[in-house]
Amino acid sequence: MIIIAGTVDVDPAQREAALKAGRPHMQATRTQKGCLHYTWAADELIPGRIYVYELWDNAADLELHFAGPHYLNMRNTIGAHGLRGADVLKYEIGRSGPVYDAQMKPRADFF
Repeated sequence: MIIIAGTVDVDPAQREAALKAGRPHMQATRTQKGCLHYTWAADELIPGRIYVYELWDNAADLELHFAGPHYLNMRNTIGAHGLRGADVLKYEIGRSGPVYDAQMKPRADFF
């Protein structure tokens, strides 16, 4: 699995318009093969900041996304709303597990 996570900063006055304009691209991306989660969401405390979170089944499906129209449309949409910077990373995940154990206690270890 691959996680893409990070921040994108746009003109604070245009952030809500950027997210609204991006909704069709988010919806379309969610239908792509290998896309398990895909969302861009406003940070309520930092004006202009958008958090990016994506979960992909594998690199091949992510590569198809990068080459396709939904990625390009989202990139262009965000760019048209006063893009100021981005800090987005990808992570290859080899292990996952629940946060809460059977007693609903949050645990940092993998059990």
